[in-house]
Amino acid sequence: MVAPLTNTNPAAAATDASSALANLTGPASGSLGKDDFMKLLIAQMKNQDPLKPQDDTAFVAQLAQFSSLEQQTSTNKLLQLLAQQQQGLANNTIVDLVGKNVTVKGDKVTYDGQGFGAPVRFTLDSQADSVKVTIVDSNGNAIRTMDVGAKPAGIVNVQWDGKSDLGVQQPAGAYSVQVQAKGPGGTGVVVEQQTSGTVTAVSFDQGFTQLVMDNGVNAPASDLIKVNK
Repeated sequence: MVAPLTNTNPAAAATDASSALANLTGPASGSLGKDDFMKLLIAQMKNQDPLKPQDDTAFVAQLAQFSSLEQQTSTNKLLQLLAQQQQGLANNTIVDLVGKNVTVKGDKVTYDGQGFGAPVRFTLDSQADSVKVTIVDSNGNAIRTMDVGAKPAGIVNVQWDGKSDLGVQQPAGAYSVQVQAKGPGGTGVVVEQQTSGTVTAVSFDQGFTQLVMDNGVNAPASDLIKVNK
């Protein structure tokens, strides 16, 4: 007597294979690991049509794919480990900035209230026919506007004396700087603002390295321009 054949219907075999795949990957997963790949290969062999067994060439190709997947998985693990080690070394290096004065991209200045003023630094993308610098306090009030005239492209250094437009000495604290630069015909000029301060801490809790400065600026390490003397 010949035993009855099962799953000789291609549609039924496909349904069984699909069920096996769903059981392996689960509803929330969209990718297969090397173990899942092997289980899926076995499930495919179990659910193949006995009258049309898996072709040898296709079977060897699938085994080669499995071997390639295993090697790729191992390589990915090694790369992740290497990336973690490099990140650890980078973190150790950036921590050395604590206590040092640095310049980063930003629009803040710190005034000590002693009458010595505060330096304002920014970079012009192109030559400007007119440049105005406005100092804004913590309440958003514009307290001083300085017309610094025409400036060439590049770094511009301006000294704020710590006074308002009325000549009143301002209290110590962090202030914002707004720079408006215009080129020929009143066209706007791109401005990159910079701020200097002492690094008081280095934070890693945002998913990236962040410098915490004494002037109230929190800047990503990628915004670091230079370490000052």
